Amino acid sequence: MANHDIHFSVRKGTVHALVGENGAGKSTLMKILYGMQKPDEGTIAINGEQVSLSSPADAIARGIGMVHQHFMLADQLTVLENVVLGSEKLYGIGGQARKKIKEISDAYGLGVKPDVLVENLGVADRQRVEILKVLYRGARTLILDEPTAVLVPQEVDALFDNLRELKAEGLSVIFISHKLGEVLAVADDITVIRRGTTVGTAIPSETTPRQLAELMVGSALPTPETSESTVTDRPMIQVEGLRLEAEGGRPLLDDISFTIHEGEVLGIAGVEGNGQTELIDALIGLKGADSGTIRLAGEEITAWPTRKRREDGIGYIPEDRHRHGLLLESPLWENRILGHVTEKPNAKGPWLDLKAAQEDTRRIVREYDVRTPGIDVTAASLSGGNQQKLIVGREMSHKPRFLIAAHPTRGVDVGAQAQIWDQIREARREGLAVLLISADLDELIGLSDTLRVIYRGRLVADADPATITPEELGSAMTGAATGHLEHDEDAELSEATLLEQQAREDAPDVVETPDPQEAPEDEAR
Repeated sequence: MANHDIHFSVRKGTVHALVGENGAGKSTLMKILYGMQKPDEGTIAINGEQVSLSSPADAIARGIGMVHQHFMLADQLTVLENVVLGSEKLYGIGGQARKKIKEISDAYGLGVKPDVLVENLGVADRQRVEILKVLYRGARTLILDEPTAVLVPQEVDALFDNLRELKAEGLSVIFISHKLGEVLAVADDITVIRRGTTVGTAIPSETTPRQLAELMVGSALPTPETSESTVTDRPMIQVEGLRLEAEGGRPLLDDISFTIHEGEVLGIAGVEGNGQTELIDALIGLKGADSGTIRLAGEEITAWPTRKRREDGIGYIPEDRHRHGLLLESPLWENRILGHVTEKPNAKGPWLDLKAAQEDTRRIVREYDVRTPGIDVTAASLSGGNQQKLIVGREMSHKPRFLIAAHPTRGVDVGAQAQIWDQIREARREGLAVLLISADLDELIGLSDTLRVIYRGRLVADADPATITPEELGSAMTGAATGHLEHDEDAELSEATLLEQQAREDAPDVVETPDPQEAPEDEAR
């Protein structure tokens, strides 16, 4: 039973937050409101008029737009093509559409480039494209599912400013988030659901994060703080002078060097798109570095394929679980095998041991509280948080020596967050070395033994987790200096170099002559 006896009412011109633990039924409810699923019973009314929403087209026609937690974009198309897809009749597919996209992008500070292929965008930029799609279609009610999961504090503040502008124009926003502090900061009203049923409402000014957490999951709000140090003097992963270039020679990673010891968590802080994805790809073997070396426990692995790195003890929690972590249409027990097909309990000699893999999947489901009716359902049928718990359970089950953890608690509730943090802390005590990349700055500061800032593909500053604040770390991520960071002078770029690089990045990827039917003559160049 995904939803049962849900009562949910949104006032015009407000931000209404919807909170609940993973599997509580939030996504199902939003799919119903967006016409993706039909309810078995109950009613929906918009502006007092009872409606039946049979498809997203029905919802869009009634002014409802949705930005999904897992994006609905076609990788092989450009940003412009994704935005106009299905709505070609609004502004065409040429100059007029491009002009409208620019107007919306500029008005809300989205910074979207129409001609870039979506497959070349990071997670944060993909989210901006999704928001642009909704606004392009003239939505009056926006459903935002975990919209701040990939944003740094300054970007969250900018988003909240935009939401307040939308409110002032009479638009309504349904805001789904696990970050309870943000919920209290931006929401006018809060509805809490638990196991598919509305269990209460709250007024932000009269509620604390702790009270909300208790209403959601029946426990206090956890913190990621690590009290004791477990760092040893034994290096586990050593990266020296790593460089990775894009086509044309522009550096995506430039002279990256760091060491992570057994029992140490190294946190990498940075705005999405500054080289984190490329660093992960180089470490796991998905992309070959142009120069530099990688050593695991003293042995050089720079040229090793991904499979050998995995078999030798590298665990991997990917930043995008749908693209790199799961086979969505396969059952849970098959997903448990992914990345570990040659290892026990999944293999017996040269053969897959399906019975053992299935039994171990049941263990992961129990120990990591994966909410599912069974291990034979598809990964797509789970909520995003339960998918994440399955991935974390899979990777931690193989006792890795080095764990690449990219946004390990993205999209999970406060209870699951605490569980994942505990797993990382326990493995760290046993000697696990961890590279932690996260958009949650409290998580980065709380779990890390060492913090470094990545900016334009270079490690530019070090921070002490014991003294740095989220605000200071967020400022450093945008290139600003703060008093609590040690800056690498060799990694800092001159102003002229930065301006030159920015000019290259801002140059249009495609030069297109506008259709004279759609653009004024003086614009055709």
